[in-house]
Amino acid sequence: MASLVEELVKVLEQENSEYEMLLELSRSKTPVIVGRDVKKLQSITDEEQIVVSRLNRLEQKREEVFQDIANVINKDVKELKLKSLIDMMDSQPKEKQRLSDVYKRLQDTITIMRQVNEHNGELIQLSLEMVEFDLNLIQSMRLAPETANYNRGAENAGNFMGHSRGSFDTKQ
Repeated sequence: MASLVEELVKVLEQENSEYEMLLELSRSKTPVIVGRDVKKLQSITDEEQIVVSRLNRLEQKREEVFQDIANVINKDVKELKLKSLIDMMDSQPKEKQRLSDVYKRLQDTITIMRQVNEHNGELIQLSLEMVEFDLNLIQSMRLAPETANYNRGAENAGNFMGHSRGSFDTKQ
């Protein structure tokens, strides 16, 4: 059992390390989102996918170790939680403390990561709203009414505000 707990601690520490990398990548996305640097954002997202892939492998390994622990202590793996496993380890205070410490670090890292991701999500939403505003502004300028300007002969010489109708500016 001690070796299984040691392996679980090792896997959880590796998971925490990967989540910390993911957290740093999420933090680095914030100024990129604000600066609207799509290429850099894509690069960071690609790096995140690599970390997530490693996390998925670690998660699978953690589930296997957890299944082995559940078999040893004769518990259903679906009912066994990490917190309850920690509570059961009173006879092994050293392993209990290590497992409890890594569990706490992992919780803290995930909580911070969730906050950063929520913040980035809000920034992305604001950016999308700004793009929509810009598109609406451009469209309304193209559809702006004719001005009431007259020439010396009292003829309407009004121009359209914004761009002339029917023109397309590829730089917009």
